[in-house]
Amino acid sequence: MLRIVKYMKGYGNLVALIVVLLVVQAFCDLALPQYTSDIIDNGIQNKGVIYVLPEKILAVEFEAAQMVMTKEEIADWKDSYKENGEIYERKDISKKRLEELNEEFSVPLLVYAQTLSMRKETKAGQQMPEGALAGIRDKVEEQCSTIGESLVYSTVMAYTASVEEAAGIDMEKKQKNYLWLAGGKMLIVAFLMALVSSLVCLYSAKIGAGVGRDLRGKIYSKVMRFSDAEMGKYSTASLITRSTNDVQQIQMVETMLLRMIIYAPIIGIGGIIKVIQTGSGMGWIIVLAVVLLFALVMALLKLAMPKFKKMQTLVDRINLISREILTGLSVIRAFGREKREEERFEEANTALTRNMLFTNRVMTFMMPCMMFIMYGISILIVWVAAGKIDQGTIQVGTMTAFITYAMQIVMAFLMLTMLSVMAPRASVAAERIDEVLEAKILIQDKEGAKETKIQHGVVEFQDVSFAYPGGDENVIEHISFTAGTGKVTAIIGGTGSGKSTLVNLIPRFYDVTSGKITIDGEDIREITQKSLRDAIGYVPQKGVLFSGTIASNLKYGKEDATQKQIEEAISIAQAKEIVDGKKDGYNSTIAQGGSNVSGGQKQRFSIARAIVKEPKIYIFDDSFSALDYKTDAVLRKELSKKTKSATVLIVAQRISTILHADQIIVLEEGKIAGIGTHRELMENCSVYQEIAASQLSEGDLDKLAEGRKEGKANE
Repeated sequence: MLRIVKYMKGYGNLVALIVVLLVVQAFCDLALPQYTSDIIDNGIQNKGVIYVLPEKILAVEFEAAQMVMTKEEIADWKDSYKENGEIYERKDISKKRLEELNEEFSVPLLVYAQTLSMRKETKAGQQMPEGALAGIRDKVEEQCSTIGESLVYSTVMAYTASVEEAAGIDMEKKQKNYLWLAGGKMLIVAFLMALVSSLVCLYSAKIGAGVGRDLRGKIYSKVMRFSDAEMGKYSTASLITRSTNDVQQIQMVETMLLRMIIYAPIIGIGGIIKVIQTGSGMGWIIVLAVVLLFALVMALLKLAMPKFKKMQTLVDRINLISREILTGLSVIRAFGREKREEERFEEANTALTRNMLFTNRVMTFMMPCMMFIMYGISILIVWVAAGKIDQGTIQVGTMTAFITYAMQIVMAFLMLTMLSVMAPRASVAAERIDEVLEAKILIQDKEGAKETKIQHGVVEFQDVSFAYPGGDENVIEHISFTAGTGKVTAIIGGTGSGKSTLVNLIPRFYDVTSGKITIDGEDIREITQKSLRDAIGYVPQKGVLFSGTIASNLKYGKEDATQKQIEEAISIAQAKEIVDGKKDGYNSTIAQGGSNVSGGQKQRFSIARAIVKEPKIYIFDDSFSALDYKTDAVLRKELSKKTKSATVLIVAQRISTILHADQIIVLEEGKIAGIGTHRELMENCSVYQEIAASQLSEGDLDKLAEGRKEGKANE
């Protein structure tokens, strides 16, 4: 969970603002039940009367009420009114003082109301017995201790309403005014709560989207720095899942955390305070509700937690299979394996479906159970409150408010349980994201690496050995040679002999295990990767094109390339006919992965892309294998004119491709079996002789050799 909170580090001001807004929202949310209670108790039951002291009272009633009061009460009574003819009007007294007077005069006025009732029962003209008033007050005070404060206030308010009506106050109008005022306040509070809630949603969504954007950007930046070693550790499908599905999980939880989880303790604590203030004595019902909900959630989470942890791995699996099927569709069809691949996808899909169905069913079961508990609690509150209302301990409005507060507290707990549902999956996602973000980059610039421009591009291997990370044995061993400027260095050997591995060490896709590689005498580890790769034009074994146009792909290594440079590169790569044959020429669309061009066309565009860059070092990793012999020969002839001032390294399977190379390196099981020209190797390298014999007849080799001699003579 701390990981998830950590991602909001750059949004401290917005988070603080959201917390303030949530406090305001909670204040509004907690105020509404009290307004409802006041409308029921004061507005409806008490006809708009709030305080026991009447606003107006007839002089006769004013004097008569003093009969049941003590000296202190009479003093406060007289001090609270001013005479206006036959009517006494209540002075402008503060709300706090009126509430104090409520407590002081509730019993005296109740006693007086009782005496009025007794007088009506007494025969006309008959005087009440001496000491009767004192006895009535003692009896009423004794009753007040048993019937409850709520019933006392309710009875006194009824008397106050009758007194005010007798004094000429329009009670119907007063009641309506109170209801309109209370209702207006509720509308204002509700509007404010809606506004604040909307702002919370807006800012929390902004933070969630921002966190998602930042994480995707960080993952992308980190993966772009990965060497082939790191890419081998994390599958492509897993990296895609981490940067999409996992980030989405974090984004969703971040938004919920700000909108609901922070709000839950605020509204929960506020609800508990309000429940205590009601003085209803039903707090044990809230405790019961929370205990039942907690037990339910813990039981369900114990069932679902293992499945949540397994879910992301299953998503990785289905992404991996989907990617393999889509990229290898032609091979699958060619071998008639559609049925088997469908079964493989179905197995992964079914496993994920079952996992998600189980977790969803568990979580779906949670909601009706919680609703059952909540409605059961509501019924229990009504049942318990009914007895208290009958005893006069609480009023109907208090019961209504208590139900609302109880639901708010339960909902607050429910919000927290939602976090416990989503947190495990989000925690797994955060762990997977941090695994990528905190991964150690094996290939990186050394401290103090030089930012330099390579002038000549002379490549030298000095006793180089290399083993793949985690490998026990070297793939190549004790490799030493020099590839000079204006020279073509070819590398040939059997499958698995280490040809591609060797050239991949030059742009530092991997670092050597021992020995060193220099360019113009400088160890490639002592210069920045940008300086190194700016000097290299790399054509991979498998042609790679990006979605866009032909022009955008050719400018990939040199964005400021001119049209003339592009046309020259296309001509050298023997791709002019391809471009001319398309309606939009260089603006013709290239689909994702170059799926709308053939393998040979893709390879020629890849070669043209390297030529446009005009690097000091060209690396062709078996880049001519997709070309026919004629195109191969013409392309290499034109290429040799362009690369006279550059170093050229060619990895090849066909001897015809490298026959005229200035230097041929023969690899066998990662070691150099021979170095020299074609003629020299044919004389003294048995490995090269075997390769030549397997590809060309002796007559063909002789013809190729004669062609080479004639070419030199013409020059």
